[in-house]
Amino acid sequence: QELSKRGLGKTIDLRIVQLPVVYQKAKEQVFKIWTTLQPLLTVHVGLASAAKALLILEQCGKNKGYQEMDACGFLPEGGCCMLDGPEKIESTINMKTLWKNISVEGIDIIFSRDAGRYLCDYTYYASLYYGHGRAAFIHVPPLSQSLTADCLGKALQTIILEMLKQCGEERE
Repeated sequence: QELSKRGLGKTIDLRIVQLPVVYQKAKEQVFKIWTTLQPLLTVHVGLASAAKALLILEQCGKNKGYQEMDACGFLPEGGCCMLDGPEKIESTINMKTLWKNISVEGIDIIFSRDAGRYLCDYTYYASLYYGHGRAAFIHVPPLSQSLTADCLGKALQTIILEMLKQCGEERE
């Protein structure tokens, strides 16, 4: 919500969509985003309730190993996101470079190659699949006294603008 207030500048059309915590419905919405909006980049933001004032930049999505039931009590077929998909898909955004080159006041940022085999990883993989790698995922902690909505909004704005710079460099 804070990011939608802040925006990403006049030239960037920011769309915010909340996905359900249901495997099939989330995958359908991700497919719809890629086919109807055809974005340059899709950035997913998911809650990592154990993280405290820590943002996690996820590099890749994994296809298999989904064994935790979603909010409706469902599991994906075969514990898999895409039956014909590769084992993992890397983002075209170099999260390690981003992690090394960015700092946000009051928030630690780390780099990860494992988004956790639940809806975050599942959604990320689906988006990487449909978007041919042009997706990113950021795990965020719950809001707290030390991490306000304003602070998190600023951090996401800074990080996403850096991601978009990487997209621009790719296109040149």
